[in-house]
Amino acid sequence: MYETFYGLKSRPFQLTPDPHYYFESLTHRKALSYLGYGLAQGEGFIVITGDVGAGKTTLVSHLMATIDRERLTAASIVTTALDSKDIVRVAANNFDIDTEDMDKAQLLSAFEEFLHAEARAGRRCLLVVDESQNLPAGALEELRMLSNFQLGGQALLQIFLLGQPEFRDMLQQSDRLEQLRQRVIAHHHLEPMEAHEIEPYITHRLSKSGWSGRPKITSDVFALLFSETGGVPRKINTLMSRVLLMGAVEHAELIDQPLVGRVLADLNGEEVDIAEPETDIDLTKVKSPLWEKPTKVSQAQAQAEPAAAAAVDPEPIVSVSEEPVPEEHEVLPFRSADTLAEQAPVEPIVEAPEAIEPAVDGAVLNQLDAISKQLSALESRMDSQEESLHRVLTMLVDWVESDVRSKESYVNAGRAA
Repeated sequence: MYETFYGLKSRPFQLTPDPHYYFESLTHRKALSYLGYGLAQGEGFIVITGDVGAGKTTLVSHLMATIDRERLTAASIVTTALDSKDIVRVAANNFDIDTEDMDKAQLLSAFEEFLHAEARAGRRCLLVVDESQNLPAGALEELRMLSNFQLGGQALLQIFLLGQPEFRDMLQQSDRLEQLRQRVIAHHHLEPMEAHEIEPYITHRLSKSGWSGRPKITSDVFALLFSETGGVPRKINTLMSRVLLMGAVEHAELIDQPLVGRVLADLNGEEVDIAEPETDIDLTKVKSPLWEKPTKVSQAQAQAEPAAAAAVDPEPIVSVSEEPVPEEHEVLPFRSADTLAEQAPVEPIVEAPEAIEPAVDGAVLNQLDAISKQLSALESRMDSQEESLHRVLTMLVDWVESDVRSKESYVNAGRAA
């Protein structure tokens, strides 16, 4: 994948929340302050809401990575539509409480006994509930009842509720949740990042992956990323992953607006020409991707081609192609060998040298020999382009299969849970 081509230690824009890549934007700094305040209080509910992909889970994962496990026992659950009967059992299971064959009364008693044991050991307990918008009012009321457990006037369980904007609306408007609203000691809504935060966000995640300046990114790319994603972290990650993948396919050392534009066109279902990778990249400085075995042009070939071109008359007898040979660093649209053959038909060649009448002088023979070498070079270039197409298709198939396997693993993990 692209991290191999660019020499990165890991994928900086993966979608799985990872506290290692936590970036403290202004809105995340505020949310972290609320979470810290709530932990210091040691009671009640703290509510963090935000749009899909705003970074709620990453924020709490970052917080959990910094807590003292000797003083705080934490458990987290990602909810589906759990009802009031299931929410307590799921919470208990995530605290490693054995709930097998227990009715509700026994379950609550076991939960309270666990909280008391943790308190006597000098530890408080924290329950993080993600995707809280999926919970009905009855299940939220059960969570409120769990927060009532006390010992010596101190609450034994604190709860963080993470959810999408509709959870905030439900919490504010539901008549059944009045008692829960009174237990909320802090609430923050995560906003998207601002335009000036996009560049530091991108460079932060790249640096965490071992980025050493490859690829370079032009400043106008960040403005385009903000306009296309609205500053939502997950959308930025998705788009940047595709941009770096396209860059690796094209062997691009510079990420600019035209490259991002081709990615956006591809995401919109438009046909996109992939730029042909340059063949003169310094392989001592560029680490080639796993799917490519780099090849170097031999010195003899490099010397033979200019000599053959110099020997040809400015107006050759045989017209091979009307397209000029691309200059160094010129990027051309990717074209297969078949397409080149259709666009540049070769005119009939005169008879082979051995069939030419002896009256033909040596100059003509030299010209024919030079033309033959030019045709060989063209065929070699066509073969190289065909190999490039094969590599690109192979890589894309591997990427799609990897994505499918990842989704199947996620589904299987969900079923197992």
